[in-house]
Amino acid sequence: MTTIHGEVAPGFEPVREAFIANFTQPGDIGAAVCVYWHGRPVVDLWGGIADIETGRPWTRDTLQLVYSTTKGATATAAHMLAERGMLDLDAPVAKYWPEFAANGKADIPVRWLLSHQAGLVALDQPLPLTEALAWDPMMAALAAQRPLWTPGTAHGYHGRTWGWLVGEVIRRVSGRSPGRYFADEIAGPLALDFFIGLPASERSRVSRMVYRRPAVDLTTVPADSLPEELREQVAAWRDPNSFSNRAFAVTDPAAIDFDSPEVQAAELPSSNGIGTAHALARMYAALVGEVDGVRLLAPETLASATMELASGQDAVMVIPSRFGTGFMLPTGSNSMTGPNAFGHTGRGGSLGFADPEHGIAFGYVMNHIMSGSDDARAASLTAAVRKSLA
Repeated sequence: MTTIHGEVAPGFEPVREAFIANFTQPGDIGAAVCVYWHGRPVVDLWGGIADIETGRPWTRDTLQLVYSTTKGATATAAHMLAERGMLDLDAPVAKYWPEFAANGKADIPVRWLLSHQAGLVALDQPLPLTEALAWDPMMAALAAQRPLWTPGTAHGYHGRTWGWLVGEVIRRVSGRSPGRYFADEIAGPLALDFFIGLPASERSRVSRMVYRRPAVDLTTVPADSLPEELREQVAAWRDPNSFSNRAFAVTDPAAIDFDSPEVQAAELPSSNGIGTAHALARMYAALVGEVDGVRLLAPETLASATMELASGQDAVMVIPSRFGTGFMLPTGSNSMTGPNAFGHTGRGGSLGFADPEHGIAFGYVMNHIMSGSDDARAASLTAAVRKSLA
């Protein structure tokens, strides 16, 4: 049995029970979960193995790459700039990034970048990965790229490009890279163990990921044998020219090794944030209230950030999705802890969110990267939080 470390406040024992249960097969290998309630931590747990090659145990300060859960951190940085009067989210992107106006993009507002409505999910010509990691070549490619649908008429998950698009606006407005801005204005004041662009000095603390392939490759199953609700999505997976595939193939090679030092050291504000569950929960806690004297956004800014802008069938994920200005909003498959919650998931299961109605902030990170509807780890933890609140 995996030994679980950390603390749980009275009343939140169901979260510990759910966390322990997540280590049964095919569940967690190494993981951590943290819950803040009204600005104070009530759950802070970790356990398992950080590196199955060496047997290194998961400790309180183990860092984990969280894929798209990073987007919540980047969105927070953009909203801070807006609140400070440095960024108008309803102004054209080209006001801050003039080159972006090319190919019919002159009128796209910043807010549509954040809400996945800009139609810039892919590049006509993918960039070599080394150039994408260098930042400027990717900015030139995105500035020249034509939208793949009429901006504002649909929404589709900008899985990779979102971070570069929003990150460049942050850079143009603040004069700092998005990772540097996050470090200075968010991680620093809150003492967060979270990085967008990992310093070499922190590399030894990072957990190594383990990838689990789905038991059945649905793209090999005859279409008439699939459940009706999956057929459109699987058809998109089978089509190499679909948005579903092109959105994650903006580099050459399309597959990115997120365990590599070069990728972890670069700034990919959509997908390579590295940190702890405690840091995620603490950041979200400071979005909905004060944490040790720090509040990141005023209530009115947060209300605007979390107002629904896009919902319905997602042109990339081919499932229903809901977005505010940069934050995911609850859906049937990711209910968080209530209809007023907001946050972001990441590939393989990580999750960070806050629920202002209940005063809850939540962070969950893990190194066993799973996919598919059979991965209920985060859902079981959020259900346990709801049970604790009840």
